[in-house]
Amino acid sequence: MSRTTKRLASMGAAALLLASCGATGFDPDLRGWMPGALSTADAAARAAPRPQPDRRGVITFPNYQVAVARSGDTVGSVAARLGIDAARLAQHNALPANAPLAAGQTLVLSQRVAAGTGLPGSATSPGAVVDPFAGQAGRPAAPAPAPAAPQASAPAASPANPAQHVVASGETAWSIARKYDVTVQDLAAWNGLPQSMTLRVGQRLIVPVKGQEAPSAVAVTTAPGTGSPTPRPPSAAQPLPAEDTAPAAEPGPAAPATDLGATRTAASAGGRFQMPVSGSIIRVYEKGKNDGIDISATAGTAVKAAGSGTVAAVTQDTAGTPIVVVRHDGNLMTVYTGLDGLDVAKGDRVSGGQSIGTAGRGGFVHFEVRQGFDSVDPEKYIN
Repeated sequence: MSRTTKRLASMGAAALLLASCGATGFDPDLRGWMPGALSTADAAARAAPRPQPDRRGVITFPNYQVAVARSGDTVGSVAARLGIDAARLAQHNALPANAPLAAGQTLVLSQRVAAGTGLPGSATSPGAVVDPFAGQAGRPAAPAPAPAAPQASAPAASPANPAQHVVASGETAWSIARKYDVTVQDLAAWNGLPQSMTLRVGQRLIVPVKGQEAPSAVAVTTAPGTGSPTPRPPSAAQPLPAEDTAPAAEPGPAAPATDLGATRTAASAGGRFQMPVSGSIIRVYEKGKNDGIDISATAGTAVKAAGSGTVAAVTQDTAGTPIVVVRHDGNLMTVYTGLDGLDVAKGDRVSGGQSIGTAGRGGFVHFEVRQGFDSVDPEKYIN
């Protein structure tokens, strides 16, 4: 390296050293020259890791205890390992006693259990949440805690006593995280939530204690041309209220039930034929539109010949449904369709009331009366 190159390198290093000595003190990474580019505010706002459980999977906090599930655990197996009632533990966490648990999932214990031993290689006692910033240079040691006065309510959340939250209807992992101003990643890590962040009503969550507060957006001064920080949207921490929306209008009156079978008059009582099935007429005769009547009939109901005669034809429609035609005296024919099984064949003699088959699954039997080849109203021939 030439003497000129060495001299230029020395001058550049001196310039950088002078630039790092600003009004705020020594700034070796020069982050003050790049606002926001090397900010560690988000990292500082993250919560400390969840404490390590003891050999039984128990983490002890001052006001409650939690159990961390292992692979293959159920609520019942965790309760058996800790010697507590499985039904009570399951009810406390809104789970069935035989519900499978994912590895790392937490259960809030319904009663205290004796403290266990720590994990191998653990330098601290299990369940005790330590200050992650303790021992750093320039940070004063935390004062010894004063004796707590007895009080009826639970103590406020602290690094050694995180709060609990019972999931209500309509809440999500994101809304709960916003409610307590923690990240959803920390909430998931402390509670062993699945990747889908699925919650259940009544589930008890440990609320991780957040780290140092990130600077407020209104207090950030940005350099010209860098833009302003995006404001945080309104929080949706609380579940939506239950709504009972009144209908826009009252429902209209129900249509009166109509029994078309009652439309037969007394004049038809002296007719020649009998009803092939006992049921209501659900569709009346209309020349050119419905060449017979439809009579309601459940599947399997016996269909009877309307009068004495000879089976003139047994055929099928395009859907494969059987059709039976019976020829009677006086150039009259009766037609039956909507059948399933048949009891007659072509050429058989039948008498009035004799079974010719059973009703199919369509819910009705179609019945026609024909004078020669012209259809006539069957109701005029039925007694």
